[in-house]
Amino acid sequence: MFQTRKKDTFYEYFILIAKNLQMASKIFREEISNLGDTEKFAVQVKNLENIGDQYTHEIMFALNKSFITPLEREDILGLTIKLDDVLDLIEACTWRFELFNIVETDEYMKLFSKNIEMCIEEIVEAIRHLGEKKLQDMSKHTHKINDLEKVADDLLRDGLKTLFSTCTDPIDIIKKKEIYNMMEEITDECEDVADILERIMMRN
Repeated sequence: MFQTRKKDTFYEYFILIAKNLQMASKIFREEISNLGDTEKFAVQVKNLENIGDQYTHEIMFALNKSFITPLEREDILGLTIKLDDVLDLIEACTWRFELFNIVETDEYMKLFSKNIEMCIEEIVEAIRHLGEKKLQDMSKHTHKINDLEKVADDLLRDGLKTLFSTCTDPIDIIKKKEIYNMMEEITDECEDVADILERIMMRN
């Protein structure tokens, strides 16, 4: 009887982390498209962030007890931390809506949230290829993340220009400017994930 080859613990956890991150980005986009209870929104993402933290701790534990690893230890550590950073920033951004008492989102917030979800979908696919040892197949996804990050840069410029030219309430300007900047920063973090994945491709 043939035995199924045991999957590597690190790849399994990377996929779990990516899927959890994908769920957070989906909730993020859906809630911003039709914002309702901001506290419930923040709590939903916080629960997923707690799950992500647990996965991160499991990888750290496995890394500390493993003598041989499937990738460079530096890459495992870097990818784990950076994926966690993406989720942490999404969670922090959700709390801004609650903190600032924002009950209506604008078109730029909706576009940002969709862009973030698309970035994370590409991360999920790239990590799936990583788990399948199809490293060359990751490149199209990392390149797409880089393209989406450039779109987010344009969104930030256009959003701020529109905000400063149309909004007259200085408090609203401060609130929206911070949220726009945080959303753009999430895509920067996604690009950092792509950079680590590209480094893994080069090394392997």
